[in-house]
Amino acid sequence: MMTFNSRLANKAIERILELSADPHIESHSAAKDSTEFHTLTGVITAYGKALSLLVELQQRDEFYAMICGLDLPEPGSELVH
Repeated sequence: MMTFNSRLANKAIERILELSADPHIESHSAAKDSTEFHTLTGVITAYGKALSLLVELQQRDEFYAMICGLDLPEPGSELVH
């Protein structure tokens, strides 16, 4: 099973943000109905989806780390008051 690496995800997020900067800048100077504008919009959308996935994985990883840090009873064991 593959495990998630938050440090690697941080580097990937940083790199995606770097790569997406140029298309964002270029889209401002492209004509709104041009092929170039639509291509840049698609590129920006793809970068956004990749960022969203990485952030979700980070949040899930942080959630699991938090849950693992709790002293929870094993599944199926009785809770004693």
